[in-house]
Amino acid sequence: MWSIIVHGGAKTIEQEDASANRAGCRAALEAGAEILKNGGSSIDAVEAAVRVFENDPTFNAGYGSALNIDGEVEMCAALMEGTSFNVGAVAVAKGVCNPISVAKAMLYEEPVLIAGDGARAFAAEAGVRLCHPDAMIPKPKRSAKEERGHDTVGCIALDERGRLATAVSTGGLEGAPIGRIGDSPQPGCGFYCDDNIGGVVFSGDGEQIARMILASRVMQALEDLSPDQAVEAALAHIERIGGEAGGIVLAPDGKFGWGHTSEDFAVAIASSASPDPKVYLRKGEASHG
Repeated sequence: MWSIIVHGGAKTIEQEDASANRAGCRAALEAGAEILKNGGSSIDAVEAAVRVFENDPTFNAGYGSALNIDGEVEMCAALMEGTSFNVGAVAVAKGVCNPISVAKAMLYEEPVLIAGDGARAFAAEAGVRLCHPDAMIPKPKRSAKEERGHDTVGCIALDERGRLATAVSTGGLEGAPIGRIGDSPQPGCGFYCDDNIGGVVFSGDGEQIARMILASRVMQALEDLSPDQAVEAALAHIERIGGEAGGIVLAPDGKFGWGHTSEDFAVAIASSASPDPKVYLRKGEASHG
């Protein structure tokens, strides 16, 4: 049995951007599912899925990331596996083409998180492809509306050996202070996984997600609640402090859960039991294959 779920961000999706969001989520899902179908690992699957998001300027990750107050791209990414609880994360990284691949390279290193110039130096040592920081900004520059409509992307996968992995990547907030880090690279805040409990990834208002340690709340709730119920319970906590978010969950039995308080939340799912991709722009919408 294998299962995979991806999301393209908790945000408002304009009508003219709907097809690009659907196509991007489907492409990311298919990249990860292809690995799982062939007996590959959940770690490789989540990296492959998130790399697709990072290479697509529709999403706020990698190429096409939001720009900080100085007009620069600073990216955060993390990858975790639920067997031995290894975590690899990078923050405010510049000049790396796929920050999720840097996070994967860090997975079995002693440090959990490396930031700034250290992240790029580690990427160079690990043989991860580098690029000039300006190469991460699409030309022509995005419109103001497009800049506001971006957020974190993520993926959770369960492979045939019962191993879970989570991955998250983001370009942060448009106009953010230099060096700003949200929830995305922080375990227990923007993501977590445990083969015996499940995996979770969040997107949305990073500071509020971090303050309420949302991923940790979901992991605790999964002991007693279904994946959908666990997400909804966590989202109720962030609403208490005026935050907005969306989250995806995958249980050890391959069952999915997801929910959001944002207007839209692009999600795609597939499994060995139902291999045809299902793509949604919001909860309650009929799926698009």
